[in-house]
Amino acid sequence: MIILTSEPIDVASALNDLQSAQAGAIDIFLGVVRDNTNERSVDRLEYEAYDRMAVSEMQKIADDANERWPLLRYTIIHRKGTLQIGEIAVLIGVATAHRAEAFEACRYIIDTIKQTVPIWKKEVFSDGEQWVNAHP
Repeated sequence: MIILTSEPIDVASALNDLQSAQAGAIDIFLGVVRDNTNERSVDRLEYEAYDRMAVSEMQKIADDANERWPLLRYTIIHRKGTLQIGEIAVLIGVATAHRAEAFEACRYIIDTIKQTVPIWKKEVFSDGEQWVNAHP
């Protein structure tokens, strides 16, 4: 399952979707909006995306991960729009037979998304704002 949404992420629902009788491991990564960056106080984050391309690229990443590690199930959910402190910005979940594969696949997926998927993040401060992680 791959979703780009403006709605809050339901972790319990994502975990339920990852359940498999063959899975010995389920790994979930949550990227959460924190209240600071580089010693500056963050008020909120704003995410923008090129929706169709973002979903397509996330699918390619999931397919690549599935070739490297045998994924029984996976879930990638990324928010867009305005997010407040403490909200979940991204959920990556994988179910595999063994824990090492789950950890490695989950880390690969989130790291690759941050490097290649057309989703842009703006940090908003009380005294300004800045775009971060802009892809070339």
